[in-house]
Parts: sequence; C-alpha cells; structure tokens
Amino acid sequence: MTRPRPPHLQRTVSRHGKTVWYVRFGRGPKVRIHGVYGTPEFEAAYQEATSGKRAQGAGKAARGTLEWLWMLYRQADAWTALSLATRRQRENIMRPVLKTAGAEPLSRINKKAIEDGRKRRAATPTQAKHFVTTMRQMFIWAVAADPPLARSDPTAGITFKRSKKEDTNDGFPVWTDEDIEKYERRWPRGTRERVLFDIYQFTGLRRGDASVVGKQHVRKGIISIRTEKTGMLVTIPILPELQKTINAGPLGELSWFARLDGKPMVKEAVGSFFAEACKMAGIYGKSGHGVRKAAATQAAENEATTAQMNSIFGWEGDAMASLYTKSANRTKIAAKAIKKLSRSKK
Repeated sequence: MTRPRPPHLQRTVSRHGKTVWYVRFGRGPKVRIHGVYGTPEFEAAYQEATSGKRAQGAGKAARGTLEWLWMLYRQADAWTALSLATRRQRENIMRPVLKTAGAEPLSRINKKAIEDGRKRRAATPTQAKHFVTTMRQMFIWAVAADPPLARSDPTAGITFKRSKKEDTNDGFPVWTDEDIEKYERRWPRGTRERVLFDIYQFTGLRRGDASVVGKQHVRKGIISIRTEKTGMLVTIPILPELQKTINAGPLGELSWFARLDGKPMVKEAVGSFFAEACKMAGIYGKSGHGVRKAAATQAAENEATTAQMNSIFGWEGDAMASLYTKSANRTKIAAKAIKKLSRSKK
C-alpha cells in the first residue's frame, strides 16, 4: 500500500522534468523542500518547514517592525535556500532578539543598535558574530527586495577581527597518526565505531552529513551529497579503504552509520557515540571534526589544489584551503618542491 503523503506537502514537476517538493498552507507562500523524498534529510526539512509556518501563524506583527521583517524574510527564497542547520542557528539567535525588540520600528534598528547588541554578546564572540551575520543577511535581502522593505543595512561597516584561535585553526585538535592507529586497533573493521570513523576519515564530511550519508548518495562509486551546513553539493569518490569498511559493515538501512535497529541516528547522538568510542580507545579531547581536519591536512600534504579541496570539503574561495595548506607538513611539501629549483636536466 502506498504511504499517504504528509499534510501540506505538495509535488510538482518542472519544465525540465525535475520533481520539486514544497510545503504550502492554504494559499500561503510555498516553502521549497530539498532532498530525496523519504530520506531522513527530507523528513527533517519537512518538519522544519511545517513547524516554522505554525510559528509564523501564531500572531501578526505590526507592519514596519523588526518582527514583521523577520517573518517576511523567513518566507523568502533567500531563507529557504539556507541549510537546515543555518536556519536553526539563526532562529535561535533571533528568538531573544524578537522577544525584546520585535515591536521596534525598523527606523530604530540602526548601526548603534547592532553595535549595542554585539557588545552585549561580547563574552561569547561566536554568538556576537552570528548575531551580526543574521541581521546582515536579513537586511541585505530587505534592501534588495522589490519594492525595498528597508532603507539601508544597519550592519554595514561592522567587521570582526579573526581571533588567534581562528588564525591558528586550533579550535578542534587534529588527530595524529598515532591517534588514528590507536583508534583502529581498538575498533577494527566490522564494528559500527569503525564505520563512523572511516566515514569521517575518508570523506571529510561534517558530523551532520556523516550521520546520513549512505547508499542513496552513491552512483557509480561516487558519493554526491548536499552538505547540511552550506547547502553545497560535494562529490567524493569512494576510496578503497572506505569500501573495505563498507563491505565489512554493519550498515544501516539507508545511512551507513546507524543505530542498532538500522535506523539513522540524529547528529547530536552521533557526537555522543563517537566521544564514547574515543574514550574506550584511550583517546581524549578529540572529535569527529578533528578527524575532518586531519583529512584536510592530509589532502594538503598530498598537494591537493584549492579547487580539489573545495570540492571535497564543501568550501568556497581560497581561505580554508590556504589555511590547511599553511598548516600542512612543510617538510614533505618542501622535499617535493625543492626539485623545482634545480637547473639539472637529469
């Protein structure tokens, strides 16, 4: 029997023959749902869209206020194009803002107001940065709207200096070769702990993507997955090491790493699971993101180009690839590069 379609979920086919899913309440705006129907990513996006709409319908904001602008922004393509993780992060940032300043007219949301908001969050620099970024993206959209919904962007000119932590890329300790060998000895192929570790190690995926990647993302030996954080499509050929681990299992019904019953595990639980696996292997203070950093460092040491690293890790621009290249083992790179200085033709 065909499973009934969830409420408010609609389907259409574009002129190019592509199936498009979206949520719509009555005659309200359409909220695009990305992902493959029936997958955990699709279900999560559906739940986000439906819960977001109910939250919007809880009350009407006065026209020209901050809350009014936020409600309109959350119905725009600029919002729905963001990843699920980014939307959740920005909603968490805006919840207390709207509680205290949602009724304020946009004319009072000026640069001083943004600066004051940033100063109140100075004790947690990351929150301060996310606050400014959230407000900036909303006002950039509002100013560019037709007709414009705001006269100017009050965040213009507000910048952040990179912290020492960001410059040295030491936020999450990188796994060493000794760490990796220690973990692999404790968790050989054929264990769930090894499946998760090798997904981290041989794909470079973040936790949210590592928790859902599986057979539905593979075509002709290549993983294609749209990353949760940035929404960028990354393509990753399956390395022989990872294929051996996949063949050994155990795997979930769709996602390679899964609960004992084969169902996907939410990313927060994945983090706890991996932390316990590391502890049992005698490794402390290291995380899955540290494995991703080790993978990026390895790619840099093997002379991967910026374009290649961006394709694997879902980055844009030169900044991140250059950061890893600078922190790579310069001795290995220099040993290969020194030959380029020789005038000998031999």
